[in-house]
Amino acid sequence: MDTCRQVYNQTLAHRKEAWEQRQAPLSLYATNALLTQWKRQRPSLTHVHSQVLQNAQERVDLGYKAFFRRVQAGEQPGFPRFRGPGRYDSFTFKQSGFRVQDSLVSLSKIGSIRMVLHRLIAGTIKTVTIRRTPTAKWHVCFSVDTTPITMEPCPLAVGVDVGLTHFATLSTGEYLANPRFLRTDEQALARAQRRLAQADKGIPARRQCRKVVAHIHERIANRRYDFCHQTTRTLVNTYGILAFEALQIPTMMQTHCLAKSIADVAWGQFVRIVTDKAAWAGRVAVQVPPAYTSQDCSRCGNRVPKKLSERVHQCPACQLSMDRDHNAAINILRLGQQSLGLVPRSPRL
Repeated sequence: MDTCRQVYNQTLAHRKEAWEQRQAPLSLYATNALLTQWKRQRPSLTHVHSQVLQNAQERVDLGYKAFFRRVQAGEQPGFPRFRGPGRYDSFTFKQSGFRVQDSLVSLSKIGSIRMVLHRLIAGTIKTVTIRRTPTAKWHVCFSVDTTPITMEPCPLAVGVDVGLTHFATLSTGEYLANPRFLRTDEQALARAQRRLAQADKGIPARRQCRKVVAHIHERIANRRYDFCHQTTRTLVNTYGILAFEALQIPTMMQTHCLAKSIADVAWGQFVRIVTDKAAWAGRVAVQVPPAYTSQDCSRCGNRVPKKLSERVHQCPACQLSMDRDHNAAINILRLGQQSLGLVPRSPRL
């Protein structure tokens, strides 16, 4: 792991130096060619599989591409940084150097490691990534080439309006409760962070306090991740078409009083997981513009401006009175069906 970190830093330094001194950009293949020279200078690099070292250089290249892509988009991203000790927590075998047999995974120049296989591997393994968590747990992740298993066609469609009061409101009128995982463990996390702040630097007690904080964060993330998987699986199994809002979550998190709650509810993770599951199952997941979905009346189309604190939609034109989020979910479903060409587009009344 540390050898990969050193190759990453050396590759980044070489690319920065080439640009600062000669204004010559180096490609990924040019940096890969340097590995042979570096191995002669540092024999310890020969103890690591060649493709693992190439993957470390590929991560530098991906960091450069992401940086320039965000610059062109008008953002202000940070330049790729060097990785300090403990800041490089995974390495990848890209094509070869690994073999899986029963409950053992054999890695080139490392050996055979016993693993707990959570489910059978179906398909051809393409890459293997070994990852270390902040709580010193090790995971092996397989990237597999396989054929999706589609489900039977389903004519049902649903619009989903995510929120903070409820995790989600469906166009059918069903509400999904917001579990608020971070808020539940907030006091325990605050106590652990206070102990970490009070511990002196460089002593074993501080390392233990840091591990406790990491464990609480990991527990929160695991619960949130499991909740998203369970909820999305139910939605994909039940409905054939799922419509969501294309929310600008980073912009919404600039509201200081709501930022923590928005981060806790993990809308982006939820939509990403349900989109992947829908594609795998042969379902359709579509995102629609969020403009005026809460203000337009789902019955007559009349636009009723309202503040965020107003939780009931009351239309003066058709006298419709219903929950604000339920009204928005119905509008989201209608927009999703219109974008798919399933219903005609009608002008707003």
